[in-house]
Amino acid sequence: MHRVLAFILILSVNSSAFSQDQWPQFRGPDANGHYAGAIVKDWSEEDGVIWKTAIHDRGWSSPVVWNDQVWITTATRDGHKLYAVCLDKQTGKVIHDIHVFDVEDPQRIAVDNSYATPTAAIQQGRVFVHFGTYGTACLDTKSGDVIWSRRDLKCDHEINAGPASSPMLVGNNLIVNVDGRDVQYVIAMDGATGKTVWKAPRSADFTDVPVHKRKAYGMPIVAPRGDTTQLISTGAQAVYSYDLKSGKELWKVRHRGWSIAPRPVYGHGMVFTTVDRDHPELWAIRLDGSGDITESHVIWKVTQAMPPRCSPLLVDDLLYLINRQGIASCIDAKTGEVVWKQRLSGMYSASPIYANGLIYCFNEESTCTVIKPGRILEVVTRNKLAEDVLMATPAVADGSLFIRTEKHLYRIGR
Repeated sequence: MHRVLAFILILSVNSSAFSQDQWPQFRGPDANGHYAGAIVKDWSEEDGVIWKTAIHDRGWSSPVVWNDQVWITTATRDGHKLYAVCLDKQTGKVIHDIHVFDVEDPQRIAVDNSYATPTAAIQQGRVFVHFGTYGTACLDTKSGDVIWSRRDLKCDHEINAGPASSPMLVGNNLIVNVDGRDVQYVIAMDGATGKTVWKAPRSADFTDVPVHKRKAYGMPIVAPRGDTTQLISTGAQAVYSYDLKSGKELWKVRHRGWSIAPRPVYGHGMVFTTVDRDHPELWAIRLDGSGDITESHVIWKVTQAMPPRCSPLLVDDLLYLINRQGIASCIDAKTGEVVWKQRLSGMYSASPIYANGLIYCFNEESTCTVIKPGRILEVVTRNKLAEDVLMATPAVADGSLFIRTEKHLYRIGR
């Protein structure tokens, strides 16, 4: 009975009850890259493109989908102007192109980042866009009007880095990690007003940590905790659990990593998270701890060929990961055993997606390698779009893939 109650809570808080028409946040309704319906497994520039719409300027944020709308963010290459763009899901026509913020003096960013990398979050009637230190806003999805905005969530992303952490909706609250060189905290804001509900400073001891190793770029998830739920958030130097109502820290696991970008996933009573950028490791942490559980709750670690960007994908008992160089790994989620490891073509920034009983892996040259999940690697097909650059994780809704490349947004389906 306790497990049933916990599952119902997760459905209500972590948005798994959404229909297949919705993809409301980065990695979908359950934040794990899973789509319950059927989608195509073969396409090309000439076959399977329902529509293709040019998107101005530059951004690596993923699309979010609600009913008949698709939202993305974009920004001028110099970072002075930040936008939210809404497209009609059926036709690809631009409905809103909203100039949300001006930035007087943006920091220089990495050549492969953008000023519009954080993915929006969406619910009925409202979309929430976030540009890191440069601003956060809630927009009316029908009119495009700004309902509220905040520009006080300032942090030093560092020169040659830039914003990346995406917001998430949990009930009525918008939650975002703010992990810069200067400040490190998690904040929950009232979705209706933008006012702070709680703010949880990171408790890691940064006294002897160089400033560039204090930042991170991840996004939290909601996971079970007995009969209730908890917020799991990976920052520099530690992984944390917070109470969703108060922001109180429940537990933490110390590590030595920084600039972490992948979003964790959970299953089998554990959370699976990457803990470093320079030497990425995947850690499995039991979810039921209290206080500092570094020495007691880390169940296993994989230290070779782990991804600094792509989030892990959990399918049944197996985890699938792809590092930047295209080395794909299949890991037994319960034991940490590496089942297989093989290189796929290209470089990878987008996180894999599970649909149709298949895994879709998108490289930075707009090629998707489709594989079967299992203890032996089996490639089903490969699909190539004409556009050369793909950094954003696609969205899936209404039986279609919504793929963002450097210059266009595609809807792929039949």
